[in-house]
Amino acid sequence: MATATMLVSESARAASAAESRFRIDVPIAPARAARVVALDERAASVARRLAERPWAHARFYTGGAADGLLHELDGTATPLEEALTGSDVVVVLATEDGGRATAAAIGRICGRRGITTAGVVLGDGFEADDAIAALRPYARVLLLSADESDTLELLTALRV
Repeated sequence: MATATMLVSESARAASAAESRFRIDVPIAPARAARVVALDERAASVARRLAERPWAHARFYTGGAADGLLHELDGTATPLEEALTGSDVVVVLATEDGGRATAAAIGRICGRRGITTAGVVLGDGFEADDAIAALRPYARVLLLSADESDTLELLTALRV
């Protein structure tokens, strides 16, 4: 009679005492300071809903920085350069083309400072072609989606 060979799965091997020395047992630190900037009114509505969730150190802004200002969700105006100071990651939300100048200004500042930049363009038909074009040279991540929940997933993945 032949003896059965015991196969050990990858999961079982990874859970073994011998493999435990390779485990990372400290929590992954959240992003130090994230900024989420909504470029238009529909994107601002999304930002307001997202801001209601528990985030590590995220700050949410709205605005077209044509005047060089962003606005916190409570309405407080902050100079663009100051709002981005100390941030690790900036996520720009857009639903239309109106924020091209702001997207470009944010992209230039982030590029100069080495800040990771992600762009999320929400909508059917992607009406924000100019915003996409402005962000493309700077954004490490550029997400085009009709589903608002994709923004939540991106922020979670970026450890905002």
